[in-house]
Amino acid sequence: MSFFFHALQPSRAGRDIVPGWQAATGYYGLMRLRNLLLLLTACSATADIRDCVCDLASPSVSETRACSLCLEAEKHPVSEPVFLVRDNDPTKPNRWLAVPRAKFDGINPLARMSADERLVLWTTAIAKAKEVWGETWAVAMNGDISRRQCHAHVHIGQLLVTEEVMETGSFVDGPAQLPAIADGTGIWFHPVNGRLHVHTGEQTTESVLMR
Repeated sequence: MSFFFHALQPSRAGRDIVPGWQAATGYYGLMRLRNLLLLLTACSATADIRDCVCDLASPSVSETRACSLCLEAEKHPVSEPVFLVRDNDPTKPNRWLAVPRAKFDGINPLARMSADERLVLWTTAIAKAKEVWGETWAVAMNGDISRRQCHAHVHIGQLLVTEEVMETGSFVDGPAQLPAIADGTGIWFHPVNGRLHVHTGEQTTESVLMR
């Protein structure tokens, strides 16, 4: 976020020679806005995995970053329906991932799972979350556009609490009642007084978790 903020500010040299209102509304401001939009477009293009295909028989599949969880899933037995791994992103040292062994690549993975498969995924994630963070945990699944892996997965971490978090969303009694999202958006939830506080309709949901 700080990078985006600074991208919109006049340069140090520009502040010395260009009045602030001109820097914000004139050529300099327009160029900075253009660069910011290009950056956001590039980020979205990189993250969008709606049409991704991981051909595990291809010699080059290991070079495709979006296929790394597909390769990881192949290391686990079919008898293990959901496995847990640490997030290998060095900027997220506190995160875990819950990953279904079965292949649910591409769009709307929750809607393509059976109710039993979703329940195993959520209960496995919740159990790990409680083990590591007690009652301050949250579980998040990004929307289709924001996911960076073809293979379905959910993020497990400690909730970054804000007042807005507590004022939005809905409540369910347990993981069996969590919705099977089918519109390409994400879902995240956390415990409140013995129930699950559920938030939907967003793309990037993992940002509510401590990195």
